[in-house]
Order: sequence, then C-alpha cells, then structure tokens
Amino acid sequence: MARAAKKPEPKKKPEAKGKGRPVVYSPALAEQAAKYCQLGATDFEIGQLLGVDTATIYRWKNTYPDFCEALLAGKEKADERVVRSLFHRAVGYSFESEKVFKHQGAIVRAAIVEHVPPDVGAATLWLKNRRPDDWRDRKEVEHNVTLSLADLVTASYREDLPALPEPKVIEHEE
Repeated sequence: MARAAKKPEPKKKPEAKGKGRPVVYSPALAEQAAKYCQLGATDFEIGQLLGVDTATIYRWKNTYPDFCEALLAGKEKADERVVRSLFHRAVGYSFESEKVFKHQGAIVRAAIVEHVPPDVGAATLWLKNRRPDDWRDRKEVEHNVTLSLADLVTASYREDLPALPEPKVIEHEE
C-alpha cells in the first residue's frame, strides 16, 4: 500500500508593517503634532513630518484621546488666525512700517503708517458665512401653488390673456 506524501506546511511569512521601523506613540508626539497643526499642517503632512503613514495618524486619533484633542486644538488655533486675518482684510487695517530711501547720497529711514483698504471679496465671504439669511446668493422662496392641469388648460384659453404663438414646423430639404 502506497503511503500518501505529507504536504509540507507553508512557512509563515513575517507580517509586513510598512516602510521602515514602526514608530511607537508617545505623548510628546501629540504636542509636536499640535504645533504642526497651528502652522497649518494637514493630517497627511503631519504623518510625513512624524515619519508615519496617514493611516497611523488616523489610528492614533482613534486610540489616543490626548493626540486627537491636541490635533483639534492646534487646528482650532490655526482656524482662529485665519478668521482674524479674514476679518482684518474685510474691514481694512493699518500697520507701522519703515520706508528706506536715498537722499543726497545718504540712506534715510522714515517710520510710516501704511493702510490696507477693505477688500470687498473678503467682506462678502465674511457676511455670507456670518449672516447667511441676509447675504446668501440664493434666497429660499416658499412656493405654494395648488393648480391642477385642468385649471392650467382652462386658463390658457382665456381671451384676456395673450395667445401663445403657434409652434413652428421646421422643414428641411432632402
């Protein structure tokens, strides 16, 4: 009787964990990521700066509440800065500056105040977001029409209304 050959067991391959060695999470990474967020970095850019994949950033946000809160706080500060800048751009602002020029061969520095006028586009964007009921492009209008098809046909035959033009037949030569 022939004996069946035993199938060799497949070798277990080590699990691939991505490029390079894995980065172990530490609370210091949360502080570092928050600073990157304050500078306007996205989750993808934070991953690049910390040397991890974006999926790792998402996993850390779900696993470590302090990391998630740090990112949210950093992004909130960046958003507040943009809001402040948009407001100043919308209403105009002045700032101290220095003008450097040459007078009779000598370099002269003069302190001046420069003014940036209000920007209509920034003001419009601000108002559309802060007061959408007054400034949105489209206003919602309530339509409450209760007209049946029969009423519409009957109204079309009224003599006090102008007659509809006859449809034109377009013929072509063959």
